[in-house]
Parts: sequence; structure tokens; C-alpha cells
Amino acid sequence: MANTLRSNTATSLEPGARLGMLGAGQLGRMFALAAARLGYHVHVFSPRVDSPTGQVSHRETVADYANVEAIAKFAQSVDVVTLEFENIPTAAIEVVEKYAPVRPSRSVLYITQNRLREKQFLTKIGVPCAPFAEVNSLADLRAAIQTIGVPAVLKTADSGYDGKGQITIQSADEAEAAWQFVGEQPAVLEGWIQYQQELSVTVARSTTGEIVTCGPIANDHANHILDVSRFPAKELASVADSAQAMGRAIAEQLDLIGVCCVEMFLTRDGELIVNEIAPRPHNSGHLTIEACVTSQFEQQVRAICGLPLGSMEPHTPAAMVNLLGDLWEKGEPDWLEMLAVPRGYLHLYGKTEAKPGRKMGHFTVLGDDAAHVAMEARGRLIP
Repeated sequence: MANTLRSNTATSLEPGARLGMLGAGQLGRMFALAAARLGYHVHVFSPRVDSPTGQVSHRETVADYANVEAIAKFAQSVDVVTLEFENIPTAAIEVVEKYAPVRPSRSVLYITQNRLREKQFLTKIGVPCAPFAEVNSLADLRAAIQTIGVPAVLKTADSGYDGKGQITIQSADEAEAAWQFVGEQPAVLEGWIQYQQELSVTVARSTTGEIVTCGPIANDHANHILDVSRFPAKELASVADSAQAMGRAIAEQLDLIGVCCVEMFLTRDGELIVNEIAPRPHNSGHLTIEACVTSQFEQQVRAICGLPLGSMEPHTPAAMVNLLGDLWEKGEPDWLEMLAVPRGYLHLYGKTEAKPGRKMGHFTVLGDDAAHVAMEARGRLIP
């Protein structure tokens, strides 16, 4: 369930160093908490006041990513910069690079910020992905449908997550409507994958070249948003080594420094197909906080600082359920029953406004029946 590879050594940033975080959502929040436990000081750059990360960081700069002066001042105040999400504007990264190392690098973001470049990268290194075609016009889309067939999924090339910017096409007659749905902008048409399970592998790679993998984690989605994650998953045991090897190869070929999540499908024929690469900690890995020796967030700290990576072996089976803004429809949920669950761990992200589909927190349960217990507890939050 975990695999380690170590190579050369490099200069490390020891506890007490200043770590910069671009982006200020829940992933940055959990990174900052892990960094503080290890004795690091976190300075977050946030476009909004009272951000989830800013609430728990040593220092927060509130400014727009286009504010070159603020970005430069932020970068000069830290020893290394990492990222909360992959869609940080390239111009901001270019400014930061003048003053501090950025981990993962701009070259990693160049590939992973764009679905077409990501698919081309996977194909180049020999990692299987869904059949795909570049789409820059309605004519391109119609031709791609003829080549790839239907059903298929049309996705914007840039800025997609949680199912946003994508639509399923069931017949060639839907081409024009689908093209309008994605805003008539550069896109990728992907062939439909018949799968039996969605899964993910977390990969950490340090400045030293050391690699640790964790997974595969079994993931179930609802309305294109992750709903439940389970680890370890007995039904994935037969493909665990292959999934980890794919994740390791991707991290090495990217020359990643930091943490990435590789999302995959296990097809009905028992094959692994890579869906997406997220060059950061991932929603599916939140359960590693309680379930594993080293969480994905502590691993991110260790990787960017050049420290020895920790083990990500699980202590015990675990499951995590997302807590979306829908739960706040009738007011603040009553957390008492959830907090009373033995071996249950509630994480709320400090977001001030609950919206349908917005990730407001998560709940992790340890134990053999963890998924059932976690889902039951979440169900009791709804009157």
C-alpha cells in the first residue's frame, strides 16, 4: 500500500524555516496545521480576507494574484513557496520564482493546468489514458466524435474541477449544444470509460528524489464531486502495485517536488486508466491525516523542505465523507451526534458561506465498517 524510493541528498530547510503558500482554501489550511506541528512558519498569499488558510497561518498577505508588488514582497519573505491548487496564474509564479523556489515547479503546472497537455504528456511517457482528441471548433468536435465515438465527454482544456466545464455527449446530434455548453473554447473530447471503480494514488517526491506512494484509495462520486473515499480497499489489492508504479512514473517524469494525486479508473476489463493529475494534496487523501503514519499534508511539508519522507502505511482501515454546503440548507448542522462517533474525526474548514456543492468540511472514521458509519453519521445531520 506504500512504496519508497530514495536517491541523492540535497540541502534541507529545517524546522523554523518560512514556508509560503499560494492559495488559501482548505488544502492550504491543513498544510499550515501540519507545518506548524513540525515547527515551520507559514505565510499565505490569499485573494480574500479571513481565508481558511489565513485563519491558522502565522502570516497572511491579502491581495490579488495580479498585484506584482504584493507577490514579490510575499516571495521575499519566505524560503520556499508551494501551491494550494494548480490554477495559480502563471504570471504570479514567474514573479515568485525571482525570489524563492516554487515547488512544484512552473513546468509541472504548465502540463497539469491544461487537459490536452496532460493527456499528451501521459501518452508520451506510455501511461494509459482515455482516447482523446483536441477540439478548437465545432467542426473539430464533429470530426472527433466520428473518430472516438459516443458516449464521450467534452471537457474545457483549462480550469476544470469537480465536473465543471464538462458535458457528456450521447449522440452526434448533441455536438452543437455541447460546444456551446463549454463556451466555444479550446477543449478535449475523451472517450467514455466503462469502469468498475474510481481510485487514486498519492505520490510524494522530495528535493532529494525520494518517493513515497500511498494507495490505491477507492473513491465514489456524486454529481461529479467526491462523496466517499475508502482506504485500504480490498477490491483494489490486485492492482495496487500497478497503480503505485504508474503514480511513481508520473512523478518522476514530471520531476515533481511536492505531492501529487493521480486519479484513475479501474475498467471492467481490469485495466488501469489515468484520468487526471492533481499536483497537490487531494480530497481523496484527507483520510491520511488519521489513517496513516504520515498524512499527505505533512508529506508535502517534508517534500518541499527536503526532509526524509514519512511512511504512509495505514494504521487501520478508514473512510472519509465530504460535508458539502447542502447540509447547511436549514441552518448550522447539529454536530453533536457526529462528534460522539467513536473513532470519528470532524474537520471543518472555517468557510463563512455555505453553498450547495461547496466543500465545507469532511468527516473521517476509522475501523472495518468505517464507510457505513461515516455515511450514517452524515445522514443524521439532515433533519
